[in-house]
Order: sequence, then structure tokens, then C-alpha cells
Amino acid sequence: MARLETAGFESDLSLFKYDNLERLPEAYRDLTEADRTTRIEAAREELGDDVIVLGHNYQRREIVEHADFIGDSYELSKRAAESDAEYVVFAGVTFMAESADIITDDDQTVLLPSMEASCPMAGMAEALQVDAAWEQIDAATGDRNVIPITYMNSYADLKAFCAEQGGLVCTSSNAADAFEWAFERGDVVLFLPDKHLGRNTAAELGMDSVAEWDPWNPEAPDAADVADADVVLWDGYCQVHERFRAEHIEEVREEHDANVIVHPECRREVVVAADEAGSTSQICDTIANADPGETWAIGTEIHLVNHLQRWHPEVNVVPLCGDACMDCNAMRQIDPNYLTWLLESLAEDEVHNVVEVAEREKELAAVALERMLEL
Repeated sequence: MARLETAGFESDLSLFKYDNLERLPEAYRDLTEADRTTRIEAAREELGDDVIVLGHNYQRREIVEHADFIGDSYELSKRAAESDAEYVVFAGVTFMAESADIITDDDQTVLLPSMEASCPMAGMAEALQVDAAWEQIDAATGDRNVIPITYMNSYADLKAFCAEQGGLVCTSSNAADAFEWAFERGDVVLFLPDKHLGRNTAAELGMDSVAEWDPWNPEAPDAADVADADVVLWDGYCQVHERFRAEHIEEVREEHDANVIVHPECRREVVVAADEAGSTSQICDTIANADPGETWAIGTEIHLVNHLQRWHPEVNVVPLCGDACMDCNAMRQIDPNYLTWLLESLAEDEVHNVVEVAEREKELAAVALERMLEL
């Protein structure tokens, strides 16, 4: 796992609560938005091209308005790698900052504004846990060759594990291609950590021989469940996208007569009920290309929905369910006050919250990413 360096306070990556500011220096805890904006702009002007700020689609407005680029996780990592900035400030979650560290140059340093921003889904499949299950799954599937695929939303050590075992990484946009790549080289796909994306991808390819591996069962999972499966799904999920239900789609259609697009991290029945399913980039493109006056209900994190409402006022963009249903608590940890503190610290030559992947893991994870790029 990545080495997470903090300065000035201890970090507990299992702690999740809104607007967690008590770990900030006291002078940064009560800033107004106007104060933050003035101070961030001043720090950015002083730092110039030495810093690039990346804002994930799921970040709140007060973050993305200060970002050089807004997008999904791997897209932003590529932007960082293409830049000459010495410091990459990634307003996302831990695995995203790790991915940026993997593909950026050695002379670039990746920083995370708050070390509390750790994706729960990535934490559902840590490499040590997967390594223990691998022997059981390998034994259960007999002579058939198992190829692991990990979703981009995973820690670097799991990406490295997949590379060692002949597998690769995928995004929600190219998961089907990754499955086909794996089946050209093996007989069984082990997909981690998101069972819903895995199930939706298998269904897209017409595959129905699918089993789940439950690592949370206090008793060993029944090997017979995976003995003959073509696809084995790790029992992990996104806590935002799993909240959506098919009845939410029925309700929003009745209330708004809306078209519905959802992320493929949603449950299978939600994807089936929706008009379309696609990655965050595909969702953005769908709204950008919608006809004026159309109504679209979006099943993904609420802050992206809010951005699309602002960016495309000619389209009626509505959330698939209430704000609380759609909020990512992990992304919430990147409070604008943290961004202010980190940038002003850099302007004073103080470097905090470095995310650095161990060298061996970085090399192997890069192999898994390179295999994806070959697609």
C-alpha cells in the first residue's frame, strides 16, 4: 500500500464524517468562502506552473472551481503526467492520488489535501485479503487459468497483485474490453472490487456463468459456488451507487417524465431499468449532447449532477434520488479549507500529505495499467 505522509496531525483512514476540520491547523477551520477564494488565488499565483490542481467530478463546486482540470480519476492522472508541474494536488481520494503517482515522473510529487479521503470500495479489497482468497479460488477452479482484473478504483498494491498474476486494470468505460483480453489468455475472470460493474459487464458480453466470492463470510466461502463459473465477482461495491433502486427510476419518470442514465457501478436491476448506463465521462457527454428542454435524471454522485445542472442550464438535469442518497462521504473529506491550507503551505515551501507508492508496487501497477492501454 502507498506510504501516506502527513504533517501536523495523525491520520485515521477509517474515519468518515462530513467536513472533518479538527485535524487542520486552527487558523484554517473557520474560513469563509470569500476568504478561501482570495487566499487560494494568491497562493496559486505565487506557485505558478509549479503546481497543478486536479478536481474529480465528484468534488463540490468550491473545489472544482479552483481546479486546472476536472474529470474522472484516470483522465486526471494522465493530465498530471502530461504536465511539467512539480506538485500535483489531487482533489480526489487515495487510490486516485496513487494512480497519479504511478504514471507521473519521478520528479513530480503527488499531494492529497486531506488524508481522510479514502474510498470505501477500494478498502473492500486490499491486497493481503485478496492474496489469501486467491489460493482458495485458484484451487476451487481446478486446472482452469484464472485472470484477475481490478477496477481502477482500487489501491496500488491490488493493481500490482493483478499484474503479478497475469491480469490488468480496467475503467468503467473499457471493462468489456478487459474481460475479452482476459478470456483470450485464461478461462476464468476474477473481477475486483466492484461486483456490480463486474456483473453488468458480464451481462453486456452475454455471460451468465457468474458467481460471487464473499470475503466477509466468517466461514470459508463454498468452493463449489465458483468451481464452474466463468466470472467470479469479489463482494465489493460503491456505497453511493449501490443505494440506487429500480423504484427510484420509476418515481423520477413519473414525476419528471425523464430519461435516465446511471453509472455501471449500480445494481444490475437499476442498469436494466435505466435508458442508458455509462461512466462519468459518458454521463457528461450525454448531457452535453442532449437537446434543449430535455429532462435527464442521473444516477451517480450528487456533485457531478450539480455540476451538470450549472454547466448545461438548457437541459433539465435532476438527481435520481435525494442528495443524501447520492453523496460520497469520502470525497467530502476534501474540504476547501484543506485545499487552502495545502496550497498556502506549498507557497511557504512546506510539503504535506505526500502520496507515494512503494517502488516495486509502482513498477507492477504500471504493468497492469500498460496492459489496459494496449486495449
